Amino acid sequence: MSNELLKVAAAQYPVGFFSDWPSYATHLEKWVAEAAHQHARLLVFPEYFSLEISSMFGSAIYSSLPLTLEKMGHSLGAFLGLFRELAQKYQVYICAGSFPVHEDDAYYNRSYFFWPNGHCEFQEKLQMTRFEQERWNISGGSGLNVFVTAFGKVAVNVCYDCEFPLFARRQVEQGADIILVPSCTDTLAGFHRVKIGCQARALENQCYVVQSTLVGECAWSEAVDTNVGVAAFYAPADQGFTANGILAAGKPHRAEWLYTELDLSAIARVRANGEVLNYQDWSAQRRHVP
Repeated sequence: MSNELLKVAAAQYPVGFFSDWPSYATHLEKWVAEAAHQHARLLVFPEYFSLEISSMFGSAIYSSLPLTLEKMGHSLGAFLGLFRELAQKYQVYICAGSFPVHEDDAYYNRSYFFWPNGHCEFQEKLQMTRFEQERWNISGGSGLNVFVTAFGKVAVNVCYDCEFPLFARRQVEQGADIILVPSCTDTLAGFHRVKIGCQARALENQCYVVQSTLVGECAWSEAVDTNVGVAAFYAPADQGFTANGILAAGKPHRAEWLYTELDLSAIARVRANGEVLNYQDWSAQRRHVP
């Protein structure tokens, strides 16, 4: 693991409306270029930010949840190609929020992670919200992945997944020091549930958690019409970090990148010699609750 500081950019991202693919690609490149010019090496976009692609399909499509999912699948190849090119051009790692993918007669909410060489892998959302299950018919995925980078290991918990501690715990046990949480929440309570989950995961695993959020109103979309939340960086509430465990948080309703530098060597130090040792003491729970 490198001892250098890692600059990370977390997006507070507004859902746009586009007439064609070139205008969409130009828009995304501006976002990536801005973060790269600020020397960010890891960029995190929010859950379902890809749904702005559906604005190109016409109102009959984007006003229908089933038709939005069906039509989105035709754009997956172009979406992956765009982010592959951007990661290579700007030499950055990108967590491309999430994209609804149709596979084996089901839809999955999949978060793609890109390397500077253009390689990509993905983490599926495992635990579905009621909206995804009951109104949108999206299925929970399977498998927990950890991505190996030049600065260490990174994992993804897609939104609601961060509210379930065993997912992040398994990834941290496999070496992840950073958990990325691309999120999409339409109420303040929903945002706080994810925020509390992020902070809890940072506390119990003594790791960094990075949350990216959709922001703003999007009246034209049936799927992402209202978006509430702020991007933030969370850490253990322990020595060497802030007392409340919040390294940085965005301002509500703003469309912007939020930046922070992460010291990955601090994670090893706090796990070895923190005021408390949550990471090490995890297994002690089993003595009390078999």
